[in-house]
Amino acid sequence: MAKADYYETLGVSKNASDDDIKKAYRKLAVMYHPDKNPGDKPAEEKFRQATEAYEVLKDEKKRAQYDKFGHAAFEGPQGGGYGGYGGGFGGAGFDLSDALRAFMNDFGAESIFGDLFGFGSNSRGRRGSGSSYGGVGKGNDLQVRLGLTLEEISAGVKKTIKVKRLDRCSDCGGSGSKSGRRSTCSKCGGSGRVRHVSNSFFGQMIQESACPLCKGDGQVVSDPCHACSGSGLRQTETTVTVDIPAGVSEGNYITVPEKGDAGRGGRPSGDLIVIIQEKQHDVFTRHGLDLICDLKITFSEAALGCSKIIETLENKVNLKIPNGTQSGKVFKLKSKGLPALHNRGRGDLLVRVTVYTPEKLGRQEKELLEKLAELGL
Repeated sequence: MAKADYYETLGVSKNASDDDIKKAYRKLAVMYHPDKNPGDKPAEEKFRQATEAYEVLKDEKKRAQYDKFGHAAFEGPQGGGYGGYGGGFGGAGFDLSDALRAFMNDFGAESIFGDLFGFGSNSRGRRGSGSSYGGVGKGNDLQVRLGLTLEEISAGVKKTIKVKRLDRCSDCGGSGSKSGRRSTCSKCGGSGRVRHVSNSFFGQMIQESACPLCKGDGQVVSDPCHACSGSGLRQTETTVTVDIPAGVSEGNYITVPEKGDAGRGGRPSGDLIVIIQEKQHDVFTRHGLDLICDLKITFSEAALGCSKIIETLENKVNLKIPNGTQSGKVFKLKSKGLPALHNRGRGDLLVRVTVYTPEKLGRQEKELLEKLAELGL
């Protein structure tokens, strides 16, 4: 199958500016992001395609190659690839996980969080996780999944969670050196990055990667600390308190600044990304902001009408069932569902009535029902 044109994928013209390309991609990425469309395979594929197109068109050299040779510029063994993501741009070489990492690196977790779900924490700039950005990188971001009940989602909650993370070594103060002295890496000159130059049919290709000697740190130690083997980091366990606002959904995530792994050489720590998961409820099923529950009533209650006490997530309410109610009838309890983020309204509680048919009848019940049957009821 022929691949779609990258410009058509993003919905821009071939003379579009870098800013127009970025805006078009960001709009599509937010629209089709997997966290906003859980389990939606077509949306995932559109997100992957949009990201693949953007990763080419945002780069001046790759865009020039694409304008000249089309998709052939990145296919085959000589086609190169996007450093750090898959093997190339020839379809399967750039998968969904590559697209997610590229989006995170381009826009950052805080920005993603705010765009997708309308709330987040902190607006610090970032260049992605890890400390491989040539002496200015931070520590690795960490992810944890946090299960919440519908009651907690409805009210908002403060949670304390345990996190295993790399912290600065107490023996060497995070320097990695017994004496505390560090010197500039001789291989990368302190940049933390090394370049690899290769020639292809389409010209010279230059790729960067973390320096193998200093591991992207830019500095080396001659007398490594025994406690941390010269890394300056040691595994620890700590507790982190997270404020969860009311109205979150499955897949939403909250960024806690600087609670990830500590950066090498005293550089800033990464962030902790708390991903929300919803626990299954015994009574309610969630549909957006609305909740659905089932209510069983007897034939006589349905025929004559009755009143039932319904438990919501917050309190109990009285529901009047009118006479002649049919099985499957749905009653709406307005504003008894889940709140929207930032207090922007509230969903409803939908009570679905089921007329219960007894499986076993006593002699008296059977006689009464037979009389009703004679009356055509």
